Amino acid sequence: MTAGTELRVAVAGLGAIGFEIAKRLDAGMPGLWLTAVSARDREGAARRMSGFSQPIPVLPVEELPEVADVVVECAPKAVFAQILEPAIAAGRIVMPLSVGALLDRMDLVDRARETGARIIVPTGALLGLDAVRAAAEGTIESARIVTRKPPKGLAGAPYLDQHGIDVAAITEPTRIFDGSARDGARGFPANVNVAAALSLAGIGPDRTRLEIWADPTVTRNTHTIVVESDSARLTMTIENIPSENPRTGRITPLSVIAALRGLVSPLKIGT
Repeated sequence: MTAGTELRVAVAGLGAIGFEIAKRLDAGMPGLWLTAVSARDREGAARRMSGFSQPIPVLPVEELPEVADVVVECAPKAVFAQILEPAIAAGRIVMPLSVGALLDRMDLVDRARETGARIIVPTGALLGLDAVRAAAEGTIESARIVTRKPPKGLAGAPYLDQHGIDVAAITEPTRIFDGSARDGARGFPANVNVAAALSLAGIGPDRTRLEIWADPTVTRNTHTIVVESDSARLTMTIENIPSENPRTGRITPLSVIAALRGLVSPLKIGT
């Protein structure tokens, strides 16, 4: 995209993250305007947006590419493909937040190459992806991310049900997962998109290691990354203030806004 480009943006999913993004777009962002949203509860979505500056249609996800140049995915993993497939087929820019779901659908990257679409993964609740991407131009020997969340922020993850783990009963810091980023994304689809993003920036989901801790002593979602490479040793920690959805941080929608601005701004900072 060149400076001065004006882009129509649709938001797929109107939960805590999607609604914040839609609200920010409605408030006004040069070169970007909100043209549609989608939500499972279409009537509820329309009510939530009743105070917006202009009426915004609530459309089925498959119709979003007809009215938007950029589709931002903020929905549950179950509808990931329903959102991305038509947008990629139409050659649109797609910003997925359910990055873990992308690990099992890398065929969508090949499809985007065919149609001219672009898949842009925002930094989200992570930090240092620019440095990891730079290091990946050389050789990365290892990458590990350790995630600590209050137990309630992990509730409902399929991995917990499969292994009979009751996070509500955890009273001290407890490591509940240690494995690859790919397996972690499958077991905790709403919790560790950060690990999926790190793996895509670096050495892939099978070589990137992930630890998840249920930690009742923390009030913030914390991620620590250690990357060893031939160009630098990276050690980074971020403590995210949870949003109204304890599974995600307040910084996540702000990251999407920053990524959207980068599409149209004459000055872009970072790789």
